[in-house]
Amino acid sequence: MAIIELQDVSKLYGFGDATTLALDEVNLTINEGEFVAVMGPSGCGKSTLMNVIGLLDRPTHGSYSLRGHAVERLKPGRRAKIRRDTIGFVFQFFNLLPRLTVMENVALPLAYKGIGTRRRMKQALNMLERVGLNGREFFYPHHLSGGQAQCVAIARALVNHPSIIIADEPTGNLDSNASRLVMELLSEIHKTGNTILFVTHNPELTRYATRVVYMHDGGIVHDEQTALGDIAPTARKVMYTIPVTTEEDDLAGVSTLMKSVPGGDKPSDKTSAKKTVKRANKTKAKRARSKK
Repeated sequence: MAIIELQDVSKLYGFGDATTLALDEVNLTINEGEFVAVMGPSGCGKSTLMNVIGLLDRPTHGSYSLRGHAVERLKPGRRAKIRRDTIGFVFQFFNLLPRLTVMENVALPLAYKGIGTRRRMKQALNMLERVGLNGREFFYPHHLSGGQAQCVAIARALVNHPSIIIADEPTGNLDSNASRLVMELLSEIHKTGNTILFVTHNPELTRYATRVVYMHDGGIVHDEQTALGDIAPTARKVMYTIPVTTEEDDLAGVSTLMKSVPGGDKPSDKTSAKKTVKRANKTKAKRARSKK
């Protein structure tokens, strides 16, 4: 059953010669229970698409049907209610309030809903247990690691029991271990029946998706189903066409940079450059081993 349907959706910003076409007649149908990854270069319209689907923005042209109801022209109050009850958001930079505890941050959407303090704290605590952060409820955001902070953001997104989760670069600000933690958590949430859309630049993360949508210049250029656990075929091609630099390439780059500095073209500087490159290569090797 289709939960999201976009037909010829376009989004324009600005006026006259300064007009920018962020979305260009996008057609997209997402069925209930799908785990959809959205990929594409920076500036291709991924975040704009998420904002339109999440009712944070309106399309300039086209129609948007959410659970069979047209929502593109609803009044702000009605849009806010549907957004609150249907959609949960996870952002790259967590957006936790620094002066609130972890439990208070998670309970915040329930406060906007008018739920009493006792009940909303109980629901927030239950949600923190679900994401594996019981025992951290009275911590403040600055006490948490990046992965833990993102798990708190996911708990906050889930506390209203939304049917759709929209995650815009949820791992973009995390290291590989924290990224794995967050994606495993989203995978577990997906298994309970939630529809999940997430934006990523990382082909590796398509392993968690059941479908991958590729965008370019405001439009969808490719759409493919993928098996859980496998990197999507098109994403794999992108992954393995990234040029690999050699130590000589690195040395040439460092040497060029040092020549631009007065007195930089000295034997001692070249030796220092070589040491710098060797240290960088050792770091790359360690990262490669940690990913295996």
